[in-house]
Amino acid sequence: MRVALLSDVHANLEALEACLAHARGADQLAFLGDLVGYGADATAVVDAVMHKTAEGAIAIKGNHDEAIEGRVTYFNDQARAALDWARKTLPSDQRRFLADLPLRVDRAPMCFVHATADAPERWDYVDSPRAAQKCADAAKAAYTFCGHLHDQILYFESAEGRMSAFVPTVDTAIPVRDTRRWVAVVGSVGQPRDRNPAAGYATFDTVRREITFHRVAYDHHAAAQKIRRAGLPEALAYRVEAGI
Repeated sequence: MRVALLSDVHANLEALEACLAHARGADQLAFLGDLVGYGADATAVVDAVMHKTAEGAIAIKGNHDEAIEGRVTYFNDQARAALDWARKTLPSDQRRFLADLPLRVDRAPMCFVHATADAPERWDYVDSPRAAQKCADAAKAAYTFCGHLHDQILYFESAEGRMSAFVPTVDTAIPVRDTRRWVAVVGSVGQPRDRNPAAGYATFDTVRREITFHRVAYDHHAAAQKIRRAGLPEALAYRVEAGI
């Protein structure tokens, strides 16, 4: 089975459509949270994911998704503006869909979560070997897939039981045998932050035991123009165009 792992779409329809087209043929889709926020296409993105979940896709709640039903104070002004826009434009059924999303889904030997399996409701980042260790310990799975960080990185467990970080090469399959534990941070579909605007996601082959990280070019200028037309902060449009 080939699993497509898509996280942090952030209301970027163009990026989502490009990744779904690139992942065509995947047996399972897993959306790892933050469908909304930052971008201008919250309604279209949530609608697309709702249709995919009706067909069997997995969808996880992210911190931006959670914020739709409550005004969380830790967001900056730009993020709040995008969330306010989403609240105004999302119909009630889509708001319910976001509110009902789980924080974690377990499908042995896999665990799917937005932030970390260690207290996922706290929205901590898997941004170090120590954080990856705590995540893997809590997941109790050979493979844990998460987003939230907007980067692409793979953590693996050594023979001594310690986690180490590995920066993947795009489109290069990485053997991930289940004799050790792995934590994959799959990147961001809608807002990468490594100065490359191309959308990021990953695929996992459960038979070959291989994970591949992808970058997909898309019309990021069109996505940025939608942000401007919606009257959202210019910085949000610039970040999409610059990949920051």
